[in-house]
Amino acid sequence: MAGFSINHMSMVYGETAPAVILSDINLAIEDGEFLCILGPSGCGKSTLLEILAGLQAPTQGDVRFGDSPLEGTDKRRGVVFQDPSLYPWRTVQRNVELGLEIRGTDKRERSAAARRYLEMVGLSGFEQKYPHQLSGGMKQRAGLARAFANRPEVLLMDEPFGAVDHLTRLQLQDDLLQIWESEKKTVVFITHDVAEAVFLADRVVILSPRPGRVNAIFQVPQARPRKRDDAGLLKIQNDIYASLHQVKTEDSIEFTI
Repeated sequence: MAGFSINHMSMVYGETAPAVILSDINLAIEDGEFLCILGPSGCGKSTLLEILAGLQAPTQGDVRFGDSPLEGTDKRRGVVFQDPSLYPWRTVQRNVELGLEIRGTDKRERSAAARRYLEMVGLSGFEQKYPHQLSGGMKQRAGLARAFANRPEVLLMDEPFGAVDHLTRLQLQDDLLQIWESEKKTVVFITHDVAEAVFLADRVVILSPRPGRVNAIFQVPQARPRKRDDAGLLKIQNDIYASLHQVKTEDSIEFTI
């Protein structure tokens, strides 16, 4: 099982002047679900993602991955940040192979995996190029290919498309959904873009201003493939905008649209 169970989880930094970043988070993330997290800057979205990745431990509460307590990093959970951080001295293919190389995967097997995922993200023919020869969008595609090539059960994505232009962002969304639908991995995706969240997600979680709490959860029941101008999606977007303009910090509210 590649889901998460978060129960009464809080995160506090510092002792003499403690800063409460996350407060009493309760959330279940289902195996194979595509979950997007929205919220204002500083509300703890990235901190929550780092906790799910095992890069930080919460101050209070229980976080479980599958049936076991979440403790430290795990090859079953891959992380994609806004900066793909490709190594400039390695070709695109060798960047994609890196995780498999570290794990001792046979050279032929890792080459085949890298080429497969580079093809899936539209980078066939660029295997022997270097990062400086790629556009920003192409670097993000290479980062996606690297993450999927490691065959994680979960992808944790922290605003991965935030630095690219709008048209490239739309294409990357389509690329990600195409791979997700074929691989059926669990995805937790942080974004500031409401339209992006609604287009991608099965559910959209809204965090309150700091300290971050689960303020609202919106179901997105529209079948895929989706159209960005779908009236149902636009209604959910409007409902989310209305929610984001309200300051609710007391109770969690779940909306089914």
